[in-house]
Amino acid sequence: MKIALLAHLKYPIAQPYGGGLEMQTHLLTRTLRQRGHAVTLFAAHGSDPALEPHTVCPPTGEAFADPVHELAVDAAEFAAYSVIMDAVAGGGFDLVHNNSLHDLPLRASLHIGVPMVTALHTPPFDSLAAGVAAASPGMTFAAVSKTLAQDWRALVPETHVIGNGIDLGTFRFQAEPAIPAYAFWSGRIVPEKGLHLAIEAARLAGLPLVFAGPRTDIAYWTTEIAPRLGPDLTDLGHLSHGELAAHLGRATVALVTPRWEEPFGLVVAEALACGTPVAAFARGALPDLVVPACGRCARADDVADLARAIGAAIRLDRQACRAYGETLFDAETMTDRYEALYRSVLAAAPVLAEPGCLLDAVAV
Repeated sequence: MKIALLAHLKYPIAQPYGGGLEMQTHLLTRTLRQRGHAVTLFAAHGSDPALEPHTVCPPTGEAFADPVHELAVDAAEFAAYSVIMDAVAGGGFDLVHNNSLHDLPLRASLHIGVPMVTALHTPPFDSLAAGVAAASPGMTFAAVSKTLAQDWRALVPETHVIGNGIDLGTFRFQAEPAIPAYAFWSGRIVPEKGLHLAIEAARLAGLPLVFAGPRTDIAYWTTEIAPRLGPDLTDLGHLSHGELAAHLGRATVALVTPRWEEPFGLVVAEALACGTPVAAFARGALPDLVVPACGRCARADDVADLARAIGAAIRLDRQACRAYGETLFDAETMTDRYEALYRSVLAAAPVLAEPGCLLDAVAV
């Protein structure tokens, strides 16, 4: 197949990844290409050259805290996606895989003359929901979890559920944790990821905490993380996935502490693939992923209950964690499911409208 894969433009599709969506986009592009598909990745500048991306603009993700700058970001993203969708319309593609978080590709689906699969990676927010409502009636949607599909049900009654996958060759099994023991946390260091609560829970459980991730929100770091720093904390910074896997695999337990309804939870997949059990807040999709053989869930935002979950999780069998991770989170399985969905979409594809200039056709 000749596939146009649309990334979001917040961060490059390259290591060290800005987050789970960047990793999933990279893996899907790479795996589809390894299987012989002609994939054109449309993405921000700085994306991995090995993917031969079609890059359209600088990353836009650093400007959210500034309302004035945010207006400029909105204009830049609209212009970039307009260019992308015009390129898609004239590119002879068989299918579009929309991994973006922007409404314009959804609105443009009415005009490009190419079948589109849109993967839903976040709960509904205003602009994306408006785009979904305005999309082509023939749009096919996939959600990364059953919980997320339920969140979108009012707008998207029929949604395929295709969970995210990881590279099991990078996140390798480690049978024995390091001595002395430590807990591990990774992710963007922002309020909704809850690192400050992970710090408090690890201290209650009597474990040092090693953490890694980009300091995306400096105000959060200054007010919530810096005052909690101490000799029992180790900040590794923003790591490549190889480095991340090494530290995660040596951990006694991985902490996952979202303060929003987590749509998937790739940190869970990464930890279990390494054999590291998980203690997590029961938010969003996490109760479905963190099964009793591999981890424990705690009440949302309850530090004492998370400390209890840590104490229970550290006694779990690491081989069982790896086996579960191999079954559920393999990137090859994820790609199998998307390939099958693409084929079903193409088999049922109607004759679509002739493509035109999307700068004229798509309403702001």
